[in-house]
Amino acid sequence: MLLTIDVGNTQTVLGLFEGEEVIEHWRINTDPRRTADEIAVVLQGLVQQSPLLADTDISGIALCSTVPSVLHEMREMCRRYYGDVPAVIVEPGVKTGVPVRMDNPKEVGADRIVNSLAAVHLHGGPAVVVDFGTATTFDAVSAKGEYVGGAIAPGIEISIDALSARGAQLHKIELQRPRSVIAKNTVEALQSGLIYGFAGQVDGIVDRMAQELADDPDEVTVIATGGLAPLVLDEARTIDHHEPWLTLVGLRLIYQRNIGTTS
Repeated sequence: MLLTIDVGNTQTVLGLFEGEEVIEHWRINTDPRRTADEIAVVLQGLVQQSPLLADTDISGIALCSTVPSVLHEMREMCRRYYGDVPAVIVEPGVKTGVPVRMDNPKEVGADRIVNSLAAVHLHGGPAVVVDFGTATTFDAVSAKGEYVGGAIAPGIEISIDALSARGAQLHKIELQRPRSVIAKNTVEALQSGLIYGFAGQVDGIVDRMAQELADDPDEVTVIATGGLAPLVLDEARTIDHHEPWLTLVGLRLIYQRNIGTTS
């Protein structure tokens, strides 16, 4: 089976593929202080506790990371504990099949390239990928499958933390849809501002990107991913598809391009 690992700034998502299907997945905190040995213990514990994975062998690993210190430990973990397993780490020199049309291609996060590849594979181009993570990122992919640019905005949880840190009477809240946009208490007022505010941000940026991507903006497919995407899905009119494992799918595709299929 193929193990895919997406290391984000806040959370790390892991998934096991059997063929083209994600048969098991986990989400853990990204801790830059974890050593390679600790990462291996966590990973092996997750696999061993899953009732779906009895007698499962990992036959390949594909990973990307936006956190350099964690990437270093991930390399060491692969070397020490899975040294006989083919591994692909998404970095310069790895074949992705995604041309990057940026002033400095090396500035683009590996996860954004991976997402772009998966978006075109699943839904074709042109496309916009909206990834709701630590930051909310918008990635534009041309009809030819090229990564042509994007936008970065503060994420939902970052905004909550900023409000609670700077507002004397504002506290961290549960993120859920309020009863109405016009709130009757402070908690729901925060929920309304965050959820509907981010939905409006998504629609505004996507609309502008679609106009630049295609002569007919309706041809642009909009895909949402990331752990916080479900909060906004029902409120943003521009989102066409929700792909929670988009990055993992892209990692599987890149593994196949560089190593081949797994058993």
